[in-house]
Amino acid sequence: MPARAPHIRSRIGVGAAGGFYPAPHRYELYLSQDCPRSLRLSVTLRLLGLQDSVATTVLADPAATPEAFTALRRAYEATWHHYEGPLTAPTLCDRWSGRVVSNHTPDILRDLAGLPGGGDSAYVTTLRPAALAADIDALSRLLDRDVTPAASADVLCTALEPLDRRLAAHPYVLGRRLTAADVDVWAALTQAGAAGVLADTLARHPRLDAYARRLGEHPAFRGARCQLTPRSRRDG
Repeated sequence: MPARAPHIRSRIGVGAAGGFYPAPHRYELYLSQDCPRSLRLSVTLRLLGLQDSVATTVLADPAATPEAFTALRRAYEATWHHYEGPLTAPTLCDRWSGRVVSNHTPDILRDLAGLPGGGDSAYVTTLRPAALAADIDALSRLLDRDVTPAASADVLCTALEPLDRRLAAHPYVLGRRLTAADVDVWAALTQAGAAGVLADTLARHPRLDAYARRLGEHPAFRGARCQLTPRSRRDG
């Protein structure tokens, strides 16, 4: 039995690189509340205009969403013989075969862009332009390491100070256009903020605070936050 969920990294596409054919309404994303990777995917779906083409199911407490956990368990079992390990999200599943396509978020983000209705290469050309790909990946690694609910105030300040300085010159962290880096930054800030570890830090970085609030008013970001925020906090 796997000690943790195995990395499943099939791809959507045609040709040698793809094992699943891109088709509308074929795929389903399982997302988790209070998960920055799930938040990134939910925002990206909306930015690409795929929220009506790719189904999404939010995993909350197993007692609250037992059918969702059962369906995801079946998908893992169909993919991994006698699978008895944990269930992870985000996970992209193929509704036609009932199998898991991938539980690797970077691959899922790239594959979504090739689905019908997603503007073909919109993610690559707009949200992840080739000239900024290395910077986007480096920033994503920094956020995963240092901008978390468990981070200390000193670590947060060190990580966020350069971002605050960048925003003095441009409206977005990597320039004049919104990219995947902004989705990543906003998701990390939202997750850390929900845990109550950001208030003092953002007070010392007013540009970053205003930037996060501005993105939060964008329909794609606002819709994703509403989808993945537990009802108790939305109503509170």
